[in-house]
Amino acid sequence: MSGQVTRFPIPAVIAVVIRDQQALLVRRANPPDAGLWGFPGGKIGYGETVSAAALRELREETAIEATAAEILTSLDIFDHDPDGTLRHHYVLIAVRCTYMSGEPSAGDDALEARWLPIADLDPEILPMSADVAKIAHLALDRLDRT
Repeated sequence: MSGQVTRFPIPAVIAVVIRDQQALLVRRANPPDAGLWGFPGGKIGYGETVSAAALRELREETAIEATAAEILTSLDIFDHDPDGTLRHHYVLIAVRCTYMSGEPSAGDDALEARWLPIADLDPEILPMSADVAKIAHLALDRLDRT
């Protein structure tokens, strides 16, 4: 077994904030998904809860304050090298967050941060990370039920 590399999925969060039929999105500055629009998020720190990680990433990337409401879903994201070799396997946990205060301001690894109408989230028009529109609609549906 010596010399064998053991790799594990990397746990991460995305903060899903919906307000007035709009989703708070950031345009990512770094790989994976550099240049694409997606929810604020990142890796969960050792000893950090899922909710705390979502709120921290939200603050760092957008300057928005919120409370964590519920876990919506999870996604497996596979990042491959150009030759097809698996580079990273992320498990993204989508946390629906309730907006409290602030105006979007890009920070940390975000190029832009803004509210975008959920009705306009079309991957054919707006370059987005995986399942952004689907998760935004799921969050809106859950919000409408509360």
